[in-house]
Amino acid sequence: MSTQEKHAQIDEQPKENVEQELPPADLSDGFEESKKANAEKAGDAPAQAPVEALKTEDVQKLRAERDSLFDRLARLQAEFDNYRKRANKENSEFRDYAVAEAARLLLPTVDSFALALKNPQANPEEFRKGVELIHKQLQEALQKIGVQRIPAQGQPFDPHQHEAVEMVESNQVPDHHVLEELQPGYKIKDRLLRPAMVRVAKNTISVN
Repeated sequence: MSTQEKHAQIDEQPKENVEQELPPADLSDGFEESKKANAEKAGDAPAQAPVEALKTEDVQKLRAERDSLFDRLARLQAEFDNYRKRANKENSEFRDYAVAEAARLLLPTVDSFALALKNPQANPEEFRKGVELIHKQLQEALQKIGVQRIPAQGQPFDPHQHEAVEMVESNQVPDHHVLEELQPGYKIKDRLLRPAMVRVAKNTISVN
């Protein structure tokens, strides 16, 4: 082998090694991903700003509505408390007035009792008339405040207004009618104060 051939062989070997050690460059490797990432960042930045602004606006709106509802609730609570206090005061004043009016109507009866007690030596007949007059005054006073006596004697037995003490076999009144009133009952308008205590007849024979 000549000297020129040896030099040519030596020159060719490094070129082959260099070509084998350095792979061909891929222009899409890394550069395209970096370019894509940069493009995405550049494209997202303008889109996120309006979204964040909308979210902030919605939160502020909800907070304003919440504050308005809380303020309204506080005002309603204050108005209700004032109404409750006013109603309690009016009810208390009405009860006091009702009691005062009833007492005022009963005062003449009290005066009549006082006069009767001052003359214990009065004639029995006159004393009786005095007691009857006092009783009449008392009945009138009760009527003025709306208290009414419940009809009982001879009336059909009514469990809502009468309290039966006993059943008595009798034909003096129809069956299941009040034979005798033991204690009068009273009501104020439609409200029962106390029932009348009565004896109720149980007929042994039919009474027309």
